[in-house]
Amino acid sequence: MLFKTLLILLLAMLNWVALAAEPGMLLGAFSQSRLAGWEQKSFKGQTLYSLQTIDGVGALQADSRAAGSGLFKEQRIDLQQTQFLNWSWRVGQPLRGLNEQSKAGDDYAARVYVVIKGGLAFWNTKAINYVWAGNTAKDTVWPNAFAGDHAMMLALRGSEAAVNVWFHEKRNVRADLQKLFGEDIRYIDAVALMTDTDNSGGQALAYYGDIWFSRD
Repeated sequence: MLFKTLLILLLAMLNWVALAAEPGMLLGAFSQSRLAGWEQKSFKGQTLYSLQTIDGVGALQADSRAAGSGLFKEQRIDLQQTQFLNWSWRVGQPLRGLNEQSKAGDDYAARVYVVIKGGLAFWNTKAINYVWAGNTAKDTVWPNAFAGDHAMMLALRGSEAAVNVWFHEKRNVRADLQKLFGEDIRYIDAVALMTDTDNSGGQALAYYGDIWFSRD
């Protein structure tokens, strides 16, 4: 029994070491209770974002009830220098049974996305949404129901993902942009996160760990 308890504690410690790993370019220092530079954008109502302590470590909690608002941080990132986006997330209350490729079902318990601005030609704005899907298989890719192929959706987690468990993600953003848009894009202009339930009128609860870019 003692061995099992020690093993559980060790695994938990290793998990949180991964969450708070030293970043190359730190954008979201949620484990340090910092939200500097993050701004909220509302589409309908307000998802409640708050810094909380969970299992003894700081994280960003997102509680959405028939609402859709996100947090974004404008930061120009040179993908030639730091091409990997790293973060951790967990879902406490998932969304189930939605047709996520329809406008009525375009809601996600958690999503992290990168944005490439189109400048004055705003219609050239592009985005990749890395989503925690509730009714779409892992690794599925599809165009956003509202923005079409200007915003591509990529399900990193699907309905098979366990709830109340941290998952660490690491994506080669430059490679993903090349694959999804057919372009070698060197710079991105912003990173955002969102837990939204405004289209379906549902409820979702999620947590986000630190977000950073790294060279490898």
